Amino acid sequence: MRKKIEYYALVVFLWLFKFLPSNYVYAITRFLGRAFFKIEKRRSLLTKKNLKLAFGDKLSSEEIEELAKKSYDSLAITLAEIIMMLNGKIEPNDLIKNKEEALKKFKNYINSAKNGVVIITAHFSNWEVAAQFFPMNGYKMMGIGREGNNKLIEKKITTPFRQRYGNVNIYKHRAMIGVIKHLKKSGIVGMLIDQKSSGKSSIKVKFFDSWADTTSTIATLKLKYDPLILPVFMPRDSDGKYMPLVLEPVEYRADEVEDEKEKIRLMTQKYNNIIEGVVREYPEQWFWMHNRWRIG
Repeated sequence: MRKKIEYYALVVFLWLFKFLPSNYVYAITRFLGRAFFKIEKRRSLLTKKNLKLAFGDKLSSEEIEELAKKSYDSLAITLAEIIMMLNGKIEPNDLIKNKEEALKKFKNYINSAKNGVVIITAHFSNWEVAAQFFPMNGYKMMGIGREGNNKLIEKKITTPFRQRYGNVNIYKHRAMIGVIKHLKKSGIVGMLIDQKSSGKSSIKVKFFDSWADTTSTIATLKLKYDPLILPVFMPRDSDGKYMPLVLEPVEYRADEVEDEKEKIRLMTQKYNNIIEGVVREYPEQWFWMHNRWRIG
């Protein structure tokens, strides 16, 4: 019963936003984000702890406080755009500045791949725009994510939204076989690899100079199946538009060592370094609310 109430409450919430001008949607979500920052102390405190761990030697307490608020503002923008995409008020292409340039670069890399492509990215800026922009323009991919707690919302809203341009959505707990099959068909797989990991596919590497449990799946796939590893991000510019950032493919296989576990560690560290570099350039746009370093 509770799940049905949550589902219909979300349906009504989205329906109400459908009639509002875009600037009102942005204003409301920003207000909600700032209110959540003040009210939900546990999460805002974690955000500031994460920022202090990453930038404590460079930023004052006041600067960390301000950056934490900006990260909530960034998430509010993402929420507003997801709401408007769900309501059909905007499309991913509407939000992109350098569309043709980004697609040309992306196409050149994709066409050079012989064993499929693994796109590595993060919960950065509006990751849902990133996940739909390329499929909307002809590059369908398999996306891996965590299944939502409310299966009704997952089935009726989340999954149709993520698959509307031909993407395939697969859940983490049964992802590996599907990923391997998809890569063997020269498919594209998208993975967000910036959140804490656990279990057999987890390895400790540095992220902002502190140890973080990170998925070793990308390195394992590279060693066994040699897909193209392509870092892609969607930084938000000062005017609110996005400039897809398609970086050089990562061919590094840690050939300087023989031990496979050490190869995987060094390769995984390389992927973390790439994400860290992007986050350092746009620190307010990363999802600092997540307990990345398992801070108590």
